[in-house]
Amino acid sequence: MKARSVLVAALALVVGVSVGGCGKTVPGTAQPAGSGTGVNTKFDKLLRECDVVKNDDIVKTTGAQAATGSFNGAVCMWSLEGTPSGDGMVTLNWYEMGSLTNEKATNDKLGYSSSNVNVQGRRSLQIRRPNDTDSCGVMTPAADTGVVGWWVNYHPGGHGDPCVAAQKLVELTVNLSR
Repeated sequence: MKARSVLVAALALVVGVSVGGCGKTVPGTAQPAGSGTGVNTKFDKLLRECDVVKNDDIVKTTGAQAATGSFNGAVCMWSLEGTPSGDGMVTLNWYEMGSLTNEKATNDKLGYSSSNVNVQGRRSLQIRRPNDTDSCGVMTPAADTGVVGWWVNYHPGGHGDPCVAAQKLVELTVNLSR
C-alpha cells in the first residue's frame, strides 16, 4: 500500500505542476514573424565590416592584380591573385572585446614576435611568425571598442614587405572608422 501512496502522490505532483504552468496570459496581439517595423530581418548589412577597405585599395596595397573576398566567422579574407611571388591572402579581423594586451599575450603563447609600432598616433602591434618573412600582421585599437587587425600572407619569393602592407591596410581601416 505504501508504494501505491507514493505513486499517487508523485502523479498528483506532476499533474499539479503541468496544469499550474499553463495558466499564464500574455497581453498583446500575436503578429507573424518578421512583421515588426523596428528590426531588419533581411540581414542585408550583416557583412559590412568586410567592406571597410575597398577591394581596389587591397589590390593596390598588396601589389596583387586581383583580390576575391569571403567571410568566415570573425574574419574577412581575400585571396590575392597575381602578386609578384604568386597568389597570397589577406585577412581582416575585428575583436569587439579585444585588447592589445590580450593580443600580445596570445602571440607570445604562440611563439610569435610582437613589436610596438605607431599607427596614426596609436600604439599598435606588429606581429610576425617565427622564421616567416612572407607574412605579417598589424593590430591597433578600434575607433570605439576592441582591436582591429590585418594579416598579409605572401608566397615565398619576390614581394613587398608584408608588414608595410598590413600597416597600410590598418591605416585605411582606422581612417574610415572615425
